[in-house]
Amino acid sequence: MWQPISENALLAMIVTAETAMEPSALALWERIRIRPVKWALTPWGDLGGGFWVVAVAGQECVWFNDIEDGFNTSRFKAFGRIADYWCNQDELHHTMYFLVQRAETDAPPVKLGPPEPLM
Repeated sequence: MWQPISENALLAMIVTAETAMEPSALALWERIRIRPVKWALTPWGDLGGGFWVVAVAGQECVWFNDIEDGFNTSRFKAFGRIADYWCNQDELHHTMYFLVQRAETDAPPVKLGPPEPLM
């Protein structure tokens, strides 16, 4: 029978993932990580008392789906309540790499050099 992951097992997974993160992903991780805390996501998380959220950035959280055994990113509208259920089976370092790549492609281009003259 399924059992929810313990906080100690989750922390061990995080330590392993940190060693596999690329520098840019690790830098982002260090800015957004939080102490793991269970957040509600009804009905999927009810049996395990919620899912472990491990990072928060803006209105998005990184959480571990221990039913599917993988990390996910989801929106949230209220702190403590995950808005979207996902069943990715990603390792944390892959999730962080995805967030870095998304941030780099969603950002507006930066123009370097002197400003263009006004006409």
